[in-house]
Amino acid sequence: MSIIEIKVPSPGESISEVQLANWLVGDGDFVERDQEIAEIDSDKATLTISATEDGRIKLLAGEGDTIEVGSVVATVDTSAKGEAKKPAEVKKEEVAEKIEDKKEEKPDFDDKSGDAFQTELNISPLAKKIMREKDVSEAEFIDYLKRLRFGKKDVEVFLSAKDNVNPASQPAGTLSWGGTRDTQRKKMSMLRKKLAERLVSVKNETAMLTTFNEVNMTPIMDIRKKYKETFKEKFGVSLGFMSFFTKAVTEALQHFPAVNAMIDGDEIVYYDYADIGIAVSSPKGLMVPVLRNAEKMTLAEIEANIKELATKARNNRITVDEMLGGTFTITNGGVFGSMLSTPIINPPQSAILGMHNIVERPVAVNGKVEIHPVMYVALSYDHRIIDGKESVSFLVKVKEMLEDPAKMLFGGNDPVRELLGV
Repeated sequence: MSIIEIKVPSPGESISEVQLANWLVGDGDFVERDQEIAEIDSDKATLTISATEDGRIKLLAGEGDTIEVGSVVATVDTSAKGEAKKPAEVKKEEVAEKIEDKKEEKPDFDDKSGDAFQTELNISPLAKKIMREKDVSEAEFIDYLKRLRFGKKDVEVFLSAKDNVNPASQPAGTLSWGGTRDTQRKKMSMLRKKLAERLVSVKNETAMLTTFNEVNMTPIMDIRKKYKETFKEKFGVSLGFMSFFTKAVTEALQHFPAVNAMIDGDEIVYYDYADIGIAVSSPKGLMVPVLRNAEKMTLAEIEANIKELATKARNNRITVDEMLGGTFTITNGGVFGSMLSTPIINPPQSAILGMHNIVERPVAVNGKVEIHPVMYVALSYDHRIIDGKESVSFLVKVKEMLEDPAKMLFGGNDPVRELLGV
């Protein structure tokens, strides 16, 4: 009998421990070489562990355990014979039978909701892996479900399952509200623990201040309204606000290099490039993927890269390398309805720009009061290397370019069209 140990790989140089998020196989299952057997959470990303040989696996750690890098989490008996299970694989005949059953059922009502059916699917990691391998998107899966006709038996199954749900087994935050004295404890993920440590350290180790301003969003909204169809048709991505803000930031950083710098011991490091971190909310918590050399990107390239990185982060497929570094960060609390906030610096960076929601407000224009869409913006900065004058001037520069987008480009017969690349 030959026993092979499976150890926790190192996600990165600075990471010494990880958390076992979940097993993708059961104790005693037969596994194949290179088959993904577990997901682990580090303080930066979610990674997978794969089997190194064929054989029967023995699990030595539990889900939620904090484990040191290099520790043994499982063993594989290579002398065992068998066939790997694929629990996420659906048998073709079962799918065909289900479709035929649904076709035969007569509609109970006329559903006019159309595209109003939208949801976030709770798909297992193995199922997601198979979907990626077969190039099947969640949208296609949802579209398949929408074409099925659910009848009386389906509702009865749902009601039976609903009545038998054990609240204690539900995720945190889903307990019934009021009328009980129930509580629930849930172990913090490695990402959440690291985030908590970093936020506290920023408060304790930096001289953080925040300056505010407001941006009249009318010019950008007019541009988006005029060119959004042409832009999407040419580049295949939507023209959002984030690309304008990223472009304005990279231009402003050239004028105020201290905002793009950071402290290293008793030295200040200045960068001649802008690696912009874009804060993204994911199922695992806040993640900040980085746009490398954003100062060289067009608006279309910024939009495409943000879309790709945000999708990876939300699907837990973002890599450590895609989140390392960054010289400046942008966070958008406006998507959640925030009017104003003081964003916390993402160390070791020295500044972060906070975007907020857009609200119609009265604005004085040429001595007259007009109603315009206005966004409040906030710049939190480390006062140890950025003076008040620099921080205020930087934010004013960003404001000026957003309110007159042609200022982001110097020259050209039609600056706006040249800026957009259309």
